[in-house]
Amino acid sequence: MKEYDLIVIGFGKAGKTLAKFMGRQGKEVAVIEKSSRMYGGTCINIGCIPSKLLIHDSAKQRPFEQSIARKEEVTSLLNKKNYHKLSGEENVEVIDAKAHFKSNKVLELHFADGTAEEMTAEHIVINTGAVSNVPPIKGVIESKHVYDSEGIMQLTKQPKRLVIVGGGYIALEFAASFGDFGTEVTVLERGNQILGHEDQEIAAMAIKDMEAHNVTFVLNASTEAFEDQGDEVIVKTSQGDFTADAVLYATGRKPNTDLGLENTDIELGARGEIKVNEYLETTVPNVYAAGDVTGGPQFTYISLDDFRVIKDGLVGERKRTTENRGIIPYTVFITPPISVVGMTADEARAKGYDIMEGRVKVSSITRHTIDDEGRGLFKSVVDKKTHQILGATLYGVKSDELINLIALAMNQQVPYEVIRDTIYTHPTIVESFNDLFNVSE
Repeated sequence: MKEYDLIVIGFGKAGKTLAKFMGRQGKEVAVIEKSSRMYGGTCINIGCIPSKLLIHDSAKQRPFEQSIARKEEVTSLLNKKNYHKLSGEENVEVIDAKAHFKSNKVLELHFADGTAEEMTAEHIVINTGAVSNVPPIKGVIESKHVYDSEGIMQLTKQPKRLVIVGGGYIALEFAASFGDFGTEVTVLERGNQILGHEDQEIAAMAIKDMEAHNVTFVLNASTEAFEDQGDEVIVKTSQGDFTADAVLYATGRKPNTDLGLENTDIELGARGEIKVNEYLETTVPNVYAAGDVTGGPQFTYISLDDFRVIKDGLVGERKRTTENRGIIPYTVFITPPISVVGMTADEARAKGYDIMEGRVKVSSITRHTIDDEGRGLFKSVVDKKTHQILGATLYGVKSDELINLIALAMNQQVPYEVIRDTIYTHPTIVESFNDLFNVSE
């Protein structure tokens, strides 16, 4: 049985970065990946990179087929680049196989040719990501026209009508993208609200803007069945039937734990996630889990920070933990994007803060005349007592970049006056911060 210093299961962001680092420390490392299509992880191959490329191209009014071809070129390039960057590292071995735990520290690898072998390591990191949560809807498996988020991006012909089951962030991003391509999109949400966790004024604006770009929202819609009729599919719901050329189910993703964990003492949580402590250690000593498989926020940048946590645990002073990584921003990549950090005004008031608020319409920012994009609204929330920034919601062009500056200020406890009085270049969107943080009491 072959022994390594470190085995990483899965080629995701945390795992590949840790493997490279530890290899350069002279450690013998094996990276196990069951599919060559996933070199580099979910984001590069089937997640944020291809989906954001389609969002970008649709907003630029590029033809669907051309954008799909460009998506394939980009993902293929990044996939190969990631493989060669890691396989070319001294002390790092990339192995194409399916890993299965035989015991706490022994793995059995199953290869495509039917052979198998065992290996072990001093440290093991599980970095297997998440998979689409297939909803229990009649016909979801049998239909030839129903796809998950990975499958919908493999289409080579643009659907004229697309039904999306689910109204979460992934659903909205695909709705915005296909809507801008010119597809008639219907979003079926079983709840009574879209973007219910966001600032409601901005949510209403975003919904209205999407509706103006070929997207229809149907609330309180329980999807009951899919029935193929030739080249079409009938979507049966509590709100009636809908006919489409394609259906996307965007009903969430679940941790990928198909690893034989029942043969170990590794414990799972209520949602099927691998239980970890603040150092990302599982319930088995020297076995770690990182990225989406832990059930945390499914962002590539969280996976990257998981690398920092595990690295500090292995070779550092164990100061970095999941509990001290600070406030985390996020973006919903519709067009234009919604970017959020911290609390909304309503959330701050509910927690007892006495607040000051700022707001700037994107149409009032000089730069919007250059970008030819005036949609959107920026809002800020400040603690009146401490002058600390409590949160911001930015709906508008370049908000996905700007939100990181506000997150940085919040994590460094910079008073809002510093952001307000900083000199920014002109003409830019960021100079709106002079007005956004000119808050009123």
